[in-house]
Amino acid sequence: MSPLPLNDPEVVIALVEDNPDDEKLALRALARSGLSNPIVVLRDGREALDYFFGRGDQADRGPHLVLLDLKLPEIDGLEVLRRLRGEPLTRLTPIVILTSSIEERDRVESYGLGANSYIQKPVDLGQFMDVISQIGYYWLVVNVPPPR
Repeated sequence: MSPLPLNDPEVVIALVEDNPDDEKLALRALARSGLSNPIVVLRDGREALDYFFGRGDQADRGPHLVLLDLKLPEIDGLEVLRRLRGEPLTRLTPIVILTSSIEERDRVESYGLGANSYIQKPVDLGQFMDVISQIGYYWLVVNVPPPR
């Protein structure tokens, strides 16, 4: 198995983020980093779960990378993570927690539920852009994914 093909339209990133400013910055950072993969933006936990498990064709493939905020309306990010890890379809999908939470219990619970990475959103705009670029590059270019 090799890294995913860069900019492959079949390699989808799911961004689960309710803050419009953070969404905009993440999308800009991913584009600026040279990744032109399709990005599905999901703005609350219910919408995310509907996308992952309820959309016929999409449910067959699912995203190749999930960037998941913890503080979401409807269903929080920890519950989304719990459900994603509880299903064979999404059990091995890389999930990066991208949150403003500095709570140790959130970090411990995220890893306990099977998150692949936990990143606190930097407050500084430039650092935020760099972190998002590095996440995309690492998980879609450097990392060798599990078989689908």
